[in-house]
Amino acid sequence: MSQLDSKPPAGNEFSRRVWTSIFRNPLSPETDRDRKLLVLDSLILHLHPSTVPEKTLRFTLTWGLGGLAAVLTIVLLVTGVLLMFTYTPAPEQAYNDMLTLQTQVWFGQLVRNLHHWSGNAMLVVVFLHMLRVFFTGGFRQPRQFNWILGLTLLFLTVAANFTGYLLPWDQLAYWAITVGTGLVEYIPGVGRWIQTVILGGPEVGAATLLNFYSLHIALIPLGLMAIMSFHFWRVRKDGGVVTPRGPDEPVETKLKRVVTIPNLVLRELTVGLVFIAALLLFSMLVDAPLEALANPDRSPNPAKAPWYFMGIQELLLHFHPFIAALVIPGLAIGALFILPYLDPDLDSAGVWFRSVKGRRMSWVAVALALLITPLLIVADEVLLDFAGWLPSLPTVISNGLVSLALLGLLLIGFYDQMKRRFAATNCETVQATFIFLLVAFFVLTVIGIWFRGPGMTLMWPWDVAAALVEP
Repeated sequence: MSQLDSKPPAGNEFSRRVWTSIFRNPLSPETDRDRKLLVLDSLILHLHPSTVPEKTLRFTLTWGLGGLAAVLTIVLLVTGVLLMFTYTPAPEQAYNDMLTLQTQVWFGQLVRNLHHWSGNAMLVVVFLHMLRVFFTGGFRQPRQFNWILGLTLLFLTVAANFTGYLLPWDQLAYWAITVGTGLVEYIPGVGRWIQTVILGGPEVGAATLLNFYSLHIALIPLGLMAIMSFHFWRVRKDGGVVTPRGPDEPVETKLKRVVTIPNLVLRELTVGLVFIAALLLFSMLVDAPLEALANPDRSPNPAKAPWYFMGIQELLLHFHPFIAALVIPGLAIGALFILPYLDPDLDSAGVWFRSVKGRRMSWVAVALALLITPLLIVADEVLLDFAGWLPSLPTVISNGLVSLALLGLLLIGFYDQMKRRFAATNCETVQATFIFLLVAFFVLTVIGIWFRGPGMTLMWPWDVAAALVEP
């Protein structure tokens, strides 16, 4: 076995014993055997296999998204701990702590910027990671349960962002959380009770801030770390990431494998350092938002939820709240969880967008969603009025179930026509439908953020900006 590069002098027996008790294997291994042992004996690296298929090292297969999520988790933990030293979770102090952090604490603004933008970046990265797994068929047997773990991590990331959103205690945070938690109220029977438990009372206040702070710094990070470790371990036990291949390439049974060190670890380190540098530069140039002190008596117009809930808030303008806030999100989340068990098609694993035909169908789905979604929104604003046309029915039916049934018919028609016209398989058609709904939700989010002005009126973005300027 090769010697440690930084090994203490042989004459210093005590130092040698201390060193070898900590590092049992060479830190600079020279043989493949030593490299494998270093992976197996490392607290962090043992989550990797000792060797990996060479083809899975292509950057365009994973885009490093799983590793970036881990890097962002570390950045968030470090910056979060630093912020805890200057923050008090009390309404009378929280906002002043933000001002103190920005003006009196060395690098305080930078640390807050890093934490804020890392949280938003992690939400985007984890979501893109989920899409990458879906579009390469990485959720199929034997990786079904790891898909479930990944979805759980995505929802925990949303919860971490949502609970942290309130902590600055400014107008933006206060009213965004007020709108966001208001969605829970529409759960039949127990909605108002759950809302009261979350808020610690009938409205956002001191108890809410303490609840969100406790969840944000303790329970959610513990859940993220535990499930993330389990997720990485399952990736290894399930045979690693799917092996990339072209649409016409057969599945390879014998793959050339290379040692994890340096082939995989060096790539991960490079991508992580480049991303940290970019994140640091962005945080130096763009400050995290901080508006005026929260004022429960002065609601902004419009009061909007956090950006990642704006698609749901936009749905509230077109459907009954029970349908928009519970039924549609519930159906979407349920479909994501059962997706790996619906179609055991293993022939497309590792192929981006399933096949050449699947790629063409994807472009068609994107184009149709970009065309149909804005048209339906405008039609609902100008023409459609199911509640007025069916005044004898409860609004949950006229503006809820009727609209939902029509939407369901639209999706069934889309699925049937795509499958017929392209002579597609089930997995190709399911993928096209998924893309159609994904792009539609993206359009809803964009419209909710940039095309809704005072009173949530639909208007052009420049008109929104002009209307929001105070006289």
